[in-house]
Amino acid sequence: MRTYGLVAGMWIRSTMAYRTSFVLTAFGNFAMTALDFVAILLMFSRVDALGGWSLPEVAFLYGLSGVSFGLADLAIGSMERLGQRVRDGTLDTLLVRPAPVLAQVAGDRFGLRRLGRVVQGLMVLGYALVVVDIDWTPAKVLLLPVALLSGAGIFCAVFVAAGAFQFAAQDASEVANAFTYGGTTMLQYPPTVFALDLVRGATFVVPLAFVNWLPAGYVLDRPYPLDLPGWVAFTPPLAAAACCALAGLAWRAGLRSYRSTGS
Repeated sequence: MRTYGLVAGMWIRSTMAYRTSFVLTAFGNFAMTALDFVAILLMFSRVDALGGWSLPEVAFLYGLSGVSFGLADLAIGSMERLGQRVRDGTLDTLLVRPAPVLAQVAGDRFGLRRLGRVVQGLMVLGYALVVVDIDWTPAKVLLLPVALLSGAGIFCAVFVAAGAFQFAAQDASEVANAFTYGGTTMLQYPPTVFALDLVRGATFVVPLAFVNWLPAGYVLDRPYPLDLPGWVAFTPPLAAAACCALAGLAWRAGLRSYRSTGS
């Protein structure tokens, strides 16, 4: 964490040296991500419900997913450039430094502009909490921040696992994006609009459902398509811990297999 903080802090200082540029790029990031919610608003201008979910409920899903992914993207989104480092050999520079490679890669080119995505997600989540009809209980209040942090942990694990995959397939950044950016796009919509096989895959294979589908179902008192017990909504921390452990093993295996670019 100390290495990560030093590397990220260096890039933050570099970014803040040009504050106007930072504000413009952060606003651009905010505006680009806001278009996803605009698309949802356009859909609801023609329908009253999507898969049985109202606009405030879908906004709640969107906010949970957007904030969780935004935090992960802010913290470790630089992992998506690992394939380029493997191809051009610049990863070798990180290997000879007396610091963990994962921390160096994660903190490299730390993009403070990605705060725009987090802010946009928080705004949609705030809107949803104001307009959606929720029967609040202490358990539901506690579940909300736990779900956000656990979701960020799950997405961080996906970023690391996708980075580890690029040791074997250097041109696989788009495959990785299918699970990171594609995953958060899928989670913006209720599980009832997807086939059951896809819902099962997002629950038991790549457990993205623990980011928002399961917690939101409990908070909004909506049944989950797979008829899981209600207590599963409180297991996102366990899912995040398991995902991070598996991603760590994948990263170590990938790093051990690295043989530089050769000639």
